[in-house]
Amino acid sequence: MVISIAHLGPVGTNAETAALAYANWLEKRQDKSSILCPCPSIAQTLHSVAREDTQKAVVPVENSTEGSVASTLDTLWQLDRLKIQQELVVPIIHALFSRGTALTGIKTVYSHPQALAQCQRWLQQNLPNVALIPTNSTTEALQKISFEPTAGAIAAPRAAKLYHVPILVNHINDYPDNCTRFWVMTLNPTPTVGSRISLAFSVPENVPGSLMKPLQVFAQRNINLSRIESRPTKRSLGEYVFYLDIEGNHEDPKIVDALKALTHHTEVIKIYGSYPVLLLKEKDIAQL
Repeated sequence: MVISIAHLGPVGTNAETAALAYANWLEKRQDKSSILCPCPSIAQTLHSVAREDTQKAVVPVENSTEGSVASTLDTLWQLDRLKIQQELVVPIIHALFSRGTALTGIKTVYSHPQALAQCQRWLQQNLPNVALIPTNSTTEALQKISFEPTAGAIAAPRAAKLYHVPILVNHINDYPDNCTRFWVMTLNPTPTVGSRISLAFSVPENVPGSLMKPLQVFAQRNINLSRIESRPTKRSLGEYVFYLDIEGNHEDPKIVDALKALTHHTEVIKIYGSYPVLLLKEKDIAQL
């Protein structure tokens, strides 16, 4: 059986790296082969699974430097059936690519907005006067510099051998422990006993205490929340969707009771799944 896995493309993106790592894990642990299916955006990556064009999607959800990936969270709220099968925590390394030979010749730097943000301190210190141009992916940025000798692109070092573009400076992330959480999304997750549960909810109305009551459901049962944040509902200014990560699994009676109680204090609630977390190391990525 061959598993089709969608990811943000083209070849060489960090999302493809995460998808490759997951495909290798599937082959070693479950003896399943995979085919990778690049998509032009994160939203289209998730929709490909929702339409059943692919079986799974690997999408970024949170970076340790720049926080959550809004496109992933917003798209998941719109789609009702997708569930998390597994989480991958992937170390992220950024390099500056260029056809030029020195930093002094760089006038423009292209990359995905997340990559530009994760290297903003380095860019300010080393290239304070260059124009920063966002692209749909880090590897799209590499295509830009093929015709511009005064341009640079930020992408993963792995892209050097894929696109035959030289690295001018390696390891330019602002923080050495830069990593990104990726979720493996599917319509039919294999039952697992995970270490984390993710969900989202909206509240009936924007009044004092409307958020406190749902959070008290977990506090009263001594359940730890490892992440909480909000995103606009896009219906009206001041209305929000709240995203939570809970430490624990769906078999814990306290969590079962909490999720049941949560329905009394929310307008809409979506439970994305209980899933295990796989921590990858740089050596795992270097082998891909």
